[in-house]
Amino acid sequence: MTSTLTISRLTKTFDGVKALSDVSLRVDPGERVALLGHNGAGKSTMMKIILGLIAPDSGDIAICGVRPGDAAARSRVAYLPENAVFHPALTGLEQISYYMRLRGVAVSGAMDLLDRVGLAHAAKRRIGTYSKGMRQRVGLAQALIGQPTLLILDEPTSGLDPVSRRDFYDLLDTLAAEGAAFLLSSHALTEVEARTDRLLILSGGRMVAEGSLPELRHAAALPVAMHIRAMNGYAPDIMAAFPGAIRANDAIHLTCTQDEKLATLATISALQGKVSDLDVIPPSLEDIYSHFSRRDGQ
Repeated sequence: MTSTLTISRLTKTFDGVKALSDVSLRVDPGERVALLGHNGAGKSTMMKIILGLIAPDSGDIAICGVRPGDAAARSRVAYLPENAVFHPALTGLEQISYYMRLRGVAVSGAMDLLDRVGLAHAAKRRIGTYSKGMRQRVGLAQALIGQPTLLILDEPTSGLDPVSRRDFYDLLDTLAAEGAAFLLSSHALTEVEARTDRLLILSGGRMVAEGSLPELRHAAALPVAMHIRAMNGYAPDIMAAFPGAIRANDAIHLTCTQDEKLATLATISALQGKVSDLDVIPPSLEDIYSHFSRRDGQ
């Protein structure tokens, strides 16, 4: 299978400072990839290179086998910035129709696009009356013009309420099932933890981690937390089985390594007549992100 986006050993320097250093990655058709990193990590520079707005100092990059900036690449790529700005005097329908004409796409599909992002009811209202979340949905509609192969999304759920965020990711799931690929930059780690296929972590211009969430959990080797609730009177027995545990209120808290998880669960299972409840809490994406960023000295 040919990758939608391929980057190999990409480097970019500004005034002697390396914004990107020897970065390699790929995004395959139908894949939802999250690009994570602190401010200044190199995410914006990478996006600008993918969009053909700036050139790298060295390295190779291809979009469906085509160089960024070429007409063929531009026809396959769409971009949604964090803060989408549109003419306030135009209606949503007029704005999307305008962009469709620019891309050489029939404007007869404008209303369908607005309906797809939940704006059909406001299509003939002026954008100046839209909320920030509604303007962001106009931005998503323009990003979908022409059925792009690769979508570059920078903080795409900025300004969206929880229901709209859920609808946004449902739409991404549908598009991914149709073969579209996504490179999504976001600081909303809880969102991307559940709704992306693979995670890339940039720190100081370098790719410090890459993989699925289970793969990153394994690589980070962070402890697993377990919260045990004892049946009445049996807390001392559970504490005796786990000398390193801590008792707080009505719960017993302990941690173990990933390799010790199954053995720890087996010990708890042997105490099942004394245990009323158990919560197993694996390392979150925020924990993993902090781990790899700290490792790189950030």
